[in-house]
Amino acid sequence: MRTWDIFCKVVDNYGDIGIAWRLARGLVGEHGLAVRLWVDDLHAFQRIWPAIDANAAGQACEGVTVCAWRTPFAAAEPAQVVIDAFGCALPEAYLAAMGEQSPPPVWINLEYLSAEPWVAKHHGLPSPHPRLPLTRYFFFPGYTPDTGGLLAEADLDARRAAFVQRGTVAFWRQLGLQAPPPGELRVSLFAYENPALPALLDAWAADPRPITCLVPEGRVIPQLAAWLSVPTLQAGASHRRGALRLRILPFLDQDQYDHLLWACDLNFVRGEDSCVRAQWAVRPLVWQAYPQADAAHWDKANALLAHYTEGLDGAAARAVSAMWRHWNGMPDADDLAACWTAWRSHQAIIEAHAVAWCDRLRLAGRLTDKLVDFAENKIKFGVFPNS
Repeated sequence: MRTWDIFCKVVDNYGDIGIAWRLARGLVGEHGLAVRLWVDDLHAFQRIWPAIDANAAGQACEGVTVCAWRTPFAAAEPAQVVIDAFGCALPEAYLAAMGEQSPPPVWINLEYLSAEPWVAKHHGLPSPHPRLPLTRYFFFPGYTPDTGGLLAEADLDARRAAFVQRGTVAFWRQLGLQAPPPGELRVSLFAYENPALPALLDAWAADPRPITCLVPEGRVIPQLAAWLSVPTLQAGASHRRGALRLRILPFLDQDQYDHLLWACDLNFVRGEDSCVRAQWAVRPLVWQAYPQADAAHWDKANALLAHYTEGLDGAAARAVSAMWRHWNGMPDADDLAACWTAWRSHQAIIEAHAVAWCDRLRLAGRLTDKLVDFAENKIKFGVFPNS
């Protein structure tokens, strides 16, 4: 059985650990690999997967050996395949141990997902270590077959279809809600702080049809409280203004969050992990890229937007683009209220496009399969120092 080590440093937005955990589970469950997941913040990990013991040095969960990444790093024999997720920098002691292995491990730097055109050119490129007899390979997830593909479980489509077929009544009941009445739009909102949020909430409150917005606990809660003129908002809180009902949800684990995406009519998502899950949900989405200095995230948002709107009816494509651009702070001719009205008028077309888009996503391939194939080829044909 092949051994894999995945190293992950948790940032405050949970996306890094969310992706690393999905990847580890997939490598174990679908490929029968022995996987250790090294995590530097088990308390944050516990938020997205409550079964995790935040105080354990080592534990087994979903077939994955979860290890606390502590400083100083305890001696550990390197795995045959080593992934440093998102350039997190491996512990020096572990790196030195890798350099003593013969043959050396296959060392992969799993990069962030991007739809930008340069990704395919850099995917799979080697980078020799300056001191040790090791080579690190850059592995880029992406939206085309010449990239590393997208993270998705083999049974994801089947699980989503079964959830939808059973109906969402039981799911809404778990959240303390009734099933949506005819004509009501249900929206999930998972976002970073955003100057555009008050204008969006105003547009929803003025909508001629009812809207329920479901907000898992997170960074955007203080902004919602300010818009409502209340001191704070806790899970379970519900407020109405005009056509809009806001409902605060507890922080959801990964499986529950998937169910929320599948049950809603429109999903506002952020970063990488929730963005990918929303695309696989076969529902319309609005994506907020992680804000960067000098508006560097606009390139990422525009690159995905170009892919996402390809083949979409012209007026509907403009409505989707305007919503995404406003939500990411880009200048646009119309105000957000006008953008929302345009989105609403093309909703049926946008919903149909979400189904077609999901079919296109599958052409890029699955990240877990491509990672395993890449590593196996390196092992089979030999990984040589500085190759």
